[in-house]
This record gives sequence, C-alpha cells and structure tokens, in this order.
Amino acid sequence: MKKIGFIGGGNMAAAIIGGILSSKLTAPSNIIVSGPTEEKLRKLEEKLHVVITTDNKEAASASDILFLSTKPAVYPVVIKEIKDSLRTDAAIVSIAAGQSIRQVESLFESNIQLARVMPNTPALVGSAMSAVSPNQFLTEENLQEVLSIFCSMGKAEVIPESMMDAVTGVSGSSPAFVYLFIEAMADAAVAEGMPRDLAYEFASQAVLGSAKMVLETKQNPGVLKDAVCSPGGTTIEGVCVLERKGMRDAVISAVRASAEKSREMGKDKKESK
Repeated sequence: MKKIGFIGGGNMAAAIIGGILSSKLTAPSNIIVSGPTEEKLRKLEEKLHVVITTDNKEAASASDILFLSTKPAVYPVVIKEIKDSLRTDAAIVSIAAGQSIRQVESLFESNIQLARVMPNTPALVGSAMSAVSPNQFLTEENLQEVLSIFCSMGKAEVIPESMMDAVTGVSGSSPAFVYLFIEAMADAAVAEGMPRDLAYEFASQAVLGSAKMVLETKQNPGVLKDAVCSPGGTTIEGVCVLERKGMRDAVISAVRASAEKSREMGKDKKESK
C-alpha cells in the first residue's frame, strides 16, 4: 500500500483522510500528517489513528502521495522546506485555491508529478465534487490513485486546468449559495407557521432530493422543473415569482463573479512573482 502524507491537518485534510479510511484504500499506519501544533495533531491521531509529526520533512520523505493542505499563503515557505526531501517518484496534490500548476511547479524548481485539485466543503460529509487537473509529468498510475482518493469522499472528474475558475464558481463557492437558498426557504416556512428545525429539515431534504433526481435520471433540470409545474398550479406560480425577481440572473451572476475572482487571485500571484 502506498504511503500518503499531508502537510497540514485541517478540516479538508481530515475529510480526505476520513474518505480514504472509510473506503479502505489504505491503513491508518500508512498515513502521516504534519503540522505546527502538536495538540491539534494529537486530536487527529486519536480520532483517525494516523501517524503524526511536527516535522514537514519527515512527512514529505515518507510519502508516495503528498497532499499540500496548508493555506496558499504559506506554500512558498513549506515547499522550500520540503522540496529536497521528496521521493523521486512521489506525486504531489495541491488543494489550495488560486495556485496554478505553473506556480506550484516553479516553487519546487523541478519536474514534479503534480495534480491540482479543487474539492468542496461537502467533502466533510462524504459528498464532495472534486476537479482534478494533472500536470504533464503525473503518471497514469498516480492519477488513478489520486482519483480513487477523491472518489472516496464523493465524486471526482479530470478536467483541463483552464476550467478551474469555472469549477470555483459552480462547485467550489456554490455550496454557500445553496445554503442561502435553504435558509431563505426555511425562513418562508417559519413565516407560514412551521417550527424552525422542521423548516430546515424540509428545505434541506428538498434540495438534496432534487439534486439526486438530476444526477440519477440524467435529465435536463428544465425538464424536471416542467414536470413539477402543473398548469395553473402552486409550483408554476412560485416559479413565475422567482423569474420576476431575477433568480436565474442572480445565480448566473454569482457563479461568474466567483469565477472572475478566482482569475483575479491567480493574476495577482503571477504579478507578485
């Protein structure tokens, strides 16, 4: 079994490790996590039974697949520290927003095997949607290993890096938009006399079930929407209100704004080099 390392032991790292272990891709003893705070690492050790260390070089040298799961701002410092400790055939996985393949490669100053990955926060409950972009040096074997890891906590697709800004909008940032939608529906239900906890349950399950219908039936969402809208009924009345209020335009604008912000973040980093 391959050794898997994590530089950084935050929530996303814990979610990925949880997926790996629940899918039995490897044993806890084959996972090593490094971080600056021993107390935080101890909690991870107690919960997931992984190997921990405060030495980033130790994690790097022990790993066949190494996740860079720190904040983007500390990438230059961490990579400078570990780059000479890597195994020659190791695969690097970067999950930091706004860090392009070219930028990460330039920090390592060598022809590393690299996958740029953008998961989203539903990874914490095993329902992530992850986009995976490999660089030219990543072997097919290691790409499949990376995909299996991210599929263990939801769904994963290989995409060209040019789509990463779109991914930021449509899956990276969009959970926040969905939470706003759920909250608004629940507020309306409360206004109609439903208790708050029950309102959240009904609204959340409606969103979950609707998304599942799209994924499992493979039908166009517009077709599924039309099937619910009986002539002169309650649903089409609500849909007309959403159209008058500009819901469709607001959602499109929000997703594209997130994508544009992602592009701006990438440009800022390039210009600062």
